[in-house]
Amino acid sequence: HPIRPTDVGASVVNQARHVLAEAERLEDLVSEATGELAGELRVGILSTIAPYMIPLVIAPFGLRYPNVELVFEELVAEAIVDGVRRDHLDAGLVATPPHARGVEETPLFVEPLVGYVAPSHRLYERDAISVADLSPDDVWLMREGHCFRQQALALLEQGAAGRPTPRAVQFESGNLETLQRIVDRGYGMTLLPWLAVQGQGSHAPASVRPFHPPAPHRTVRLVYPATLVRRQLVRAFAAEVAMAVAADLPPGSVVYESEP
Repeated sequence: HPIRPTDVGASVVNQARHVLAEAERLEDLVSEATGELAGELRVGILSTIAPYMIPLVIAPFGLRYPNVELVFEELVAEAIVDGVRRDHLDAGLVATPPHARGVEETPLFVEPLVGYVAPSHRLYERDAISVADLSPDDVWLMREGHCFRQQALALLEQGAAGRPTPRAVQFESGNLETLQRIVDRGYGMTLLPWLAVQGQGSHAPASVRPFHPPAPHRTVRLVYPATLVRRQLVRAFAAEVAMAVAADLPPGSVVYESEP
């Protein structure tokens, strides 16, 4: 049988966690005062950002700050914001504004979206596509709970009107890689963030279709506690992210100078 604490025991456990967290804050305050960037930095990150951004960041950040241990946790946006609010995470990377008391946000960069189209798809012969070309009949989506799904649905509402025609296969994924592979096999299309198709991220560069201006986009944001103690460390991480992605974004993209 599972062992559960009594009500008094649960209160003691919660208070103990609070005491330990405050003890860690004392160490952080000393590090901030001395300018020493060291220790563990826990960062929540979306699955639609992690595979494309983490490889760009870990090497330069490790060289610049060898005494900092980066710990990434892949979560949905709601869990990231909750983790920051509860001090389980030091910071997080999301693509929608947080709506929680005690959580602040600062924009890092604006990332365009692109279409990823199978060779047999009706849009494959286009050099570029528009939002009006999109149809819910043939766009593969992320599953419920992912903010990228909501962005895609909002674009589909602006696109072709009418109810979607039922498909023989209905599938929603929590992983953009899976959606890419379905398209690679010749089925439909999907929407991807720009960084997902840069370098080795795109399985088939010929399947990538940019949008006509103004292209749909998402703003990647850093979220952090309103009572942020490790300000220098989080600021250093934000700056490293902005520098790492700037070279991979298209010309003219907005990259913010972040000051948490």
